[in-house]
Amino acid sequence: MQLNAIQVRNALPWDLLIGALNDIFTKDVNAPVRHHHSIKVPNDPEATLLLMPAWLEGEYLGVKLVNVFPGNSNRDLPGLNSNYILSCGKTGQPLAQLDANELTSLRTAAASAMASQFLSREDSGELLMVGAGRMGRRLIPAHMSVRPIRTVKVWDRNEAAALALVNELQAEDINAEVCPLDQLETATRQADIISCATMATSPLIKGDWLKPGSHLDLVGSFTPSMRETDNTAMQNNSVFVDVRAGALAETGDLIIPIREEAITEDSIIADFSELCRGHHGGRSDLSDPANAVTIFKAVGDSREDLAAAVLAYQRLS
Repeated sequence: MQLNAIQVRNALPWDLLIGALNDIFTKDVNAPVRHHHSIKVPNDPEATLLLMPAWLEGEYLGVKLVNVFPGNSNRDLPGLNSNYILSCGKTGQPLAQLDANELTSLRTAAASAMASQFLSREDSGELLMVGAGRMGRRLIPAHMSVRPIRTVKVWDRNEAAALALVNELQAEDINAEVCPLDQLETATRQADIISCATMATSPLIKGDWLKPGSHLDLVGSFTPSMRETDNTAMQNNSVFVDVRAGALAETGDLIIPIREEAITEDSIIADFSELCRGHHGGRSDLSDPANAVTIFKAVGDSREDLAAAVLAYQRLS
């Protein structure tokens, strides 16, 4: 079975996908930390090759191959290309090949939405989307599926890209507007949820800008040199991650402040396994739930891919 991007998208509605992610983090899944390789590209920024395997013994085996080429943005091509192979966990026979660009975008956005269910205030009504690329287009509806978002603001270094996304949202009757380049601080101070999906290598969102009760969703940083927020944000607020091992090994949003002794590994309060198994209640377990500022740092995990691939396969087979 081969599933293209449209088939994958139609097979993974937000509610079912978030449910599948929640379920997979309550199970004993073999999920090695992903293989991470740097690739030099002549006359372009360095590229990244990711290999992400995971398996449920006796049930399913999956692996994703991801090519991240940042230089593609100058060619009007996607920066990320990937494929996913789902196989039988009993025989090893292939069951499905899925468009993993769409699979990755959807499961990543669903993971942020699931984190928001645990960490953002239930009355969150204003979303600031930082980054107007593929992920921004998935993160906005994902967050809207779990919180009563009434207003969406979009900021991007490329204001034309932000305007294009806003036009798409408005065409879907979503109350959206462009956040001007010089108004990022103002928009951050007003937002209930700030979701970042960029290729930034220096902080975009400052900790001093985050209002009491807000939630910061960090998606973009997937290498030790990339970061979207500063030490102050990580030092003064409640930090959660999808997977501890991956987050501590891969993202500059944690590696840099730990190296600079602003925080320690113990600053991470909980990860998805602890949240989904009920070992930590998220915002509700914090000392001041109404005013606490929560931060979720995602690096992605092969369990998420496996859950999404199995759900798509079961719904379409």
